[in-house]
Amino acid sequence: METIFARQDLSSGSGSSQVQRPPHAPYPPKFASLGGAPNVHTDVPVTSVFLFLFICGAIAHMTIFQLNRRKGHKFIISGMMFGFCMARITTCVMRIVWATRPMHIPIAIAAQTFVAAGVVLLYVINVIFAQRIVRSAHPRSGWHPLFSHSFTAVYVLIVITLIMLITANIQNFYTLNSNTKRIDRDLILYGGTFYTIISFLPFPLVLGGLIIPRHARLDKFGSGRFRSKIAILLTAAFLLCLGASFRVGTNFKAPRPRTDPPEYFNKGCFYFFNFTVEILVVVLYVVVRVDQRFHVPDGSKGPGDYSGTRILGSKDSQVEDGERAMRITSEEETFDDGPEPREKEKGGTMNGHGQV
Repeated sequence: METIFARQDLSSGSGSSQVQRPPHAPYPPKFASLGGAPNVHTDVPVTSVFLFLFICGAIAHMTIFQLNRRKGHKFIISGMMFGFCMARITTCVMRIVWATRPMHIPIAIAAQTFVAAGVVLLYVINVIFAQRIVRSAHPRSGWHPLFSHSFTAVYVLIVITLIMLITANIQNFYTLNSNTKRIDRDLILYGGTFYTIISFLPFPLVLGGLIIPRHARLDKFGSGRFRSKIAILLTAAFLLCLGASFRVGTNFKAPRPRTDPPEYFNKGCFYFFNFTVEILVVVLYVVVRVDQRFHVPDGSKGPGDYSGTRILGSKDSQVEDGERAMRITSEEETFDDGPEPREKEKGGTMNGHGQV
C-alpha cells in the first residue's frame, strides 16, 4: 500500500525526466489515517480478539432478543445491538483480510467504510433511550408533536449523512481530481462532526429534562430506578462521544503523508477510540439488562402509556399534578425514586403501575 503516485526517473545520458502514470482506480491513499494499514504481526492478533468479543456480544444480544420474544416481551433494540455486533464482526474480518492482502484496495475501502459506518447504530439507540427518559420526566412536552417530529428529522438526517459519508469515502479512492477530493474531505468532516453531535445529544436531553421543572410525576417505564437508567445512558454516551470526538478532532488536523503519520494516528489510538469504547457499551448493555430497564409497552402514543396510567386524562388530575409539581424539590422526588405522596396518604391505593 505504500505506492507512490508519481515519481521522476532521470534517464542516464539523456538528462530527460520520465513521469510514471498513476495506477488505475481505485487509487491508494496518499495521506495517513487513524491506525494506518493493518499488518499481520500486530493487527491480526488484536483484531482477532475484538472479533471474538463482538461474536460473544452478538450471541448475547440475540439470545436476549429471542428469549424475550418467546415471552411476548418485544424489545427491538436488542436486535439493533445484534446488528451492530454483526457489522463489527464484518469490520474485523475485513481488516484481517486487508492485513494479509495489503495491495488489495477494494478490501481496504470496505474495511474503512465499515469502521466509519457501523457505530451509527449505537448513536441511534442512545438517542432512543434519551427520548424515552425525556418523555418519562415530561409526559406533556415529551409527547408533543413538535418534539416527536424533531426526533424524526434527526433520524432522517442520520440516514442521509451516512449515505453521504459512505459515498464520499468510496469516491475518494476513485478520483485524482483535487477539487473532488476537497469536496469529499469536507463531506467526511461534516459527517464526523454531525455524528459527534449526535453522540453527545443524550447529555443535553437528559440533563435538560432533570433541570426543567416538572408538572407531573414520572411516567415510569421498564424496571429499576430512574436514576440508574440515567447513569447507564450517560455512561454509554460518554464512551461513544469520547471516541467520536477523538476521530473528528484528528481529522480536522492538516493531512500528513502516509510515510510520516502523526503520533495520534497510532494503532493503539485506533483500537481504543473505535473498538474498545464500542465493546464496552455492548457489554454494559448486556450486563445491566437494558431490555428490562428501557422497555416500554407496545403502541405507546401519549402521556401515561409508559406506566399504563393516563395521568393527564382529566382536569382534576391536571390540577392535582400542578399542585404537586410545586413541591417536587427533594432528590428522591427529582428522580421520583421515593414513595408517591398522595397515594401514601390515602392508604396505599396505588393501582400497581406506579412501581415497575
